Amino acid sequence: MQALFDAINAVCSRIQAISDLFWDFPANFSWYSSIPILGNFSLAIILLLGSGIFFTCKLRFIQIRRFRHGLHVLKASKAAQTGITPLAAFFLSTAMRVGPGNILGVTGAISIGGPGALFWMWISAFFGMATAYTESTLAQIFKEKRNDEYVGGLAFYGKRLLNGSAVAGVILSLMYIVYALLCFPAQGFNTVSSVGQIAETITGKTIPTTSALYWIAFAVLIVAMIAISRGGIRKVTKVTDVLVPIMAVIYVITVLVLIAVNFTRIPWFFYAVFTEAFNPEAVFGGAFGVALIQGVKRGLMSNEAGQGTITMPAAAADAAHPCDQGCVQAIGVFLDTIVICTLTGFVVIMGRVWLTDSAAAWFDLGKLPKYLASATELAPGTAFNTAVSLLISICFGLFAFTCLLGFISFTEICASRISTSRSFVLVIRILCLVVVSFGVLTSIAGMDLGSLWDLSDFANILIAYCNIPLLYLGFSYVRRATDHFEKQDGTPFTSGIAGTDVPVWDEKAQK
Repeated sequence: MQALFDAINAVCSRIQAISDLFWDFPANFSWYSSIPILGNFSLAIILLLGSGIFFTCKLRFIQIRRFRHGLHVLKASKAAQTGITPLAAFFLSTAMRVGPGNILGVTGAISIGGPGALFWMWISAFFGMATAYTESTLAQIFKEKRNDEYVGGLAFYGKRLLNGSAVAGVILSLMYIVYALLCFPAQGFNTVSSVGQIAETITGKTIPTTSALYWIAFAVLIVAMIAISRGGIRKVTKVTDVLVPIMAVIYVITVLVLIAVNFTRIPWFFYAVFTEAFNPEAVFGGAFGVALIQGVKRGLMSNEAGQGTITMPAAAADAAHPCDQGCVQAIGVFLDTIVICTLTGFVVIMGRVWLTDSAAAWFDLGKLPKYLASATELAPGTAFNTAVSLLISICFGLFAFTCLLGFISFTEICASRISTSRSFVLVIRILCLVVVSFGVLTSIAGMDLGSLWDLSDFANILIAYCNIPLLYLGFSYVRRATDHFEKQDGTPFTSGIAGTDVPVWDEKAQK
């Protein structure tokens, strides 16, 4: 078994080298890195940040101007006869956005790039809100109706924008399936391992990973995934409508309490973030580019703006206008990074463990232990520390589980986009469960996925390179939709306004 894991990690480490090339090119060449200022920015950073800045300027900072409207859409959501409500779509996309990466990714970014990495997360998220608006509005414009559901997203608008190319639709659908498969093992690992962490916190005892508890958790996870995902998007949203608010509220309240009892450290937190954004301490690499790339990379991994992966829940919503869901998804980026990731950053940075005598030991810990060690430093007293560890472990498990639900649901939609054959969809479903099981078995075997977790970096940037050019191709349609949306003249959105054939919106206008 160990030989199998070692072989997989060896293969994945080679792929990780390709991932680093995608993320660092051409900053990994001395001739480029020696260029003042520009040499700190890789092509990936320029593409992601640059696109966000471009969409922000072209749409006149719509993420600020229409932020309140997005909240109104969420508040006014009503039951939908076709598709799901904008609020349900928001919860579903949040289930996929707010995952273990909000803890592991932020902790990893800060431990490599220093507190300044959080600043660059904020910057990427602010401009990423405009990117999320663009891709979600595009998903709404080109969505399709299937029975009583709406489907759409990257593969659907990609096909339309590439002259109806069926091959493009298949390739983009396969891209998402591969992306999800690369993310499944870590989420399965995180879900089951969090159960063990919860049990250990409650009992105060170390529970072997080979114990019955882990096997029972494994069985329950697989059964739950099968039962929930087979019911389609509507059934999944019934679960995420409940779990997402619970996990978000628990996490926010838990961290806010930690911040409140350590309020004297708040000024130092902001000082550390802003000063080290441009000049990290040597212990974190000591280079501006390290903090920058860690912040943008982990920001993308967390809020997924520009990847096209959140466009499927956006397309599933029964929105009154395509731009309504664009405004809602921009809020999703805000919640994910500006709120949840910032709270994680508060714990890691305010804990200041790297400034203590145990700094070396802290850097050697895994990402979750690093975070829990920082939380322990902030928690006043053993009993309170136990409660904090328990609540964080519960949130961590829910983060991973809801991610799994979203991934498997939209993987099946992409499979259906490739072929309507039930056998093909069943094969993809079984493949998803097998890959999830691999992650769980890794946890039970007491082994570390190691470099396999890092493959999510490769999946993130690869799918972003496919999606962002499509956003530029389709931006003229987003501009037309936005201009019509901002007129607020009461006329319905139709093909005539879109400048292309949009059957779903024509049908909706006739009702």
